[in-house]
Amino acid sequence: MSTDTTVPRPESETPDEETRPPTTPRLTVGYLATPSGADGVVLAEALARVTGATIDLVCVVRPVPYDGRPGLAQYQQRIEAQAAEWLREGAALIPAGFPHRTVVTVDDSFAGGLASHALATQASMIVVGGTGDGLLRRHTLGTVSNELVHSSPVPVALAPRGYADRVDAVLDTVTVAVPVKPGTDNPLPFAEKLAERAKLDLRLLSLVSLQSPFDDDSSRDARTAQIAVARELLDKTRVEVNAELAVDVLVADGATVDEALANLPWDANDIVAVGSGHLGSSNRVFLGSTASRILRWTTAPVIVVPKNS
Repeated sequence: MSTDTTVPRPESETPDEETRPPTTPRLTVGYLATPSGADGVVLAEALARVTGATIDLVCVVRPVPYDGRPGLAQYQQRIEAQAAEWLREGAALIPAGFPHRTVVTVDDSFAGGLASHALATQASMIVVGGTGDGLLRRHTLGTVSNELVHSSPVPVALAPRGYADRVDAVLDTVTVAVPVKPGTDNPLPFAEKLAERAKLDLRLLSLVSLQSPFDDDSSRDARTAQIAVARELLDKTRVEVNAELAVDVLVADGATVDEALANLPWDANDIVAVGSGHLGSSNRVFLGSTASRILRWTTAPVIVVPKNS
């Protein structure tokens, strides 16, 4: 069950649903009246700025179990009214000119309610903040975001902690982690489409590490060979993507994946696309081990793409 509240805007700023182009993407933004809720709203605004997407600001409330006592229906209404008030506060973070609406929906699971709304509205992705814990400008998964990155049927965009503090957050580059191993799920098609629609630069990233405790000639030679293979793969991939895109390639290497990521520079206007792990189901998001490490190290927003999408 859901209650939609369309935020009024002048007709010149917000087209009616009937006149909006059918190809206009839609974002489902999970919102709570918390700092991480604000982080998700600001990331959604940054995505809408470059893609032209409309924003559904969604708050999920749990149903009150009926036990025969009077007044439970009124109590449920009060809970939904409080959620609607939170959404009005969240919507105030969205500047004028960005089409959006607020939605209160009832579901036993916050993540499940977001996923159901995203499917029902054919949303391009779900956008959420992490939690209020952890290092500033880093990612820390909370209960909702953790469930989403292991089950969502649509891409999940995660805002790092403190993203709402960025002034005029703007995206100009999508960095995509191109897998080196054959058969690994590849988020490049998604990233390429995002770059084309949003007119973003595209950076192809490959991580190279040699999980060896030794720093000897054989280890260094092996890593040099791995770097050469990764660069060859990226150069070949660059030729295959849209020639109109500005494409850069980068091989990040280190003794471990964590060291490679620690050496990787992140720009304030980056957004990162990662694929799903091999343990996930088809057409579902599942955060794998390498993607988890990227999430832990990067200061940029991250989009986790469903497997084989």
